[in-house]
Amino acid sequence: MRAKLTAQTLGYLGLIPFYGFLAGFAFLEDYPRSLSVQGFLIYSLAILSFLGGAVWGYARTFPDGQQVTRLLVSNGIVVFAVCCLLTAQTTVAATSLLLGYLALLWFERAVDGKEGWYPRMRWRLTVGVVLAHVGYGLLQIAGA
Repeated sequence: MRAKLTAQTLGYLGLIPFYGFLAGFAFLEDYPRSLSVQGFLIYSLAILSFLGGAVWGYARTFPDGQQVTRLLVSNGIVVFAVCCLLTAQTTVAATSLLLGYLALLWFERAVDGKEGWYPRMRWRLTVGVVLAHVGYGLLQIAGA
């Protein structure tokens, strides 16, 4: 029970930087604004990579034949996230990262199911992350 509460608390606290950087992007100017733009993307890369690592760790709990797909997806997520930032196009990077979160959620739900506290938490956290990315994209389009 304690690990569950810790995971949930850390998960929801992990949304704060997304929205903090988003607020900085919306309300600050010059260098602090630029730092918020880059911070948002780098933090998103870090979290998506962290989730890939979680898939890697979870793969070890399965029989050998069921591990391969999970291991490949976990590594693919990290490579994909890094490539998103290498585009050097902030709107493309944010949109691609958003799609990465959705793809990973789809994969997890397809192979591990939708029941239990962890899939419900992942769904809620992914919605929070997607909304932050949509806000980021709208600010980019508006030229905020």
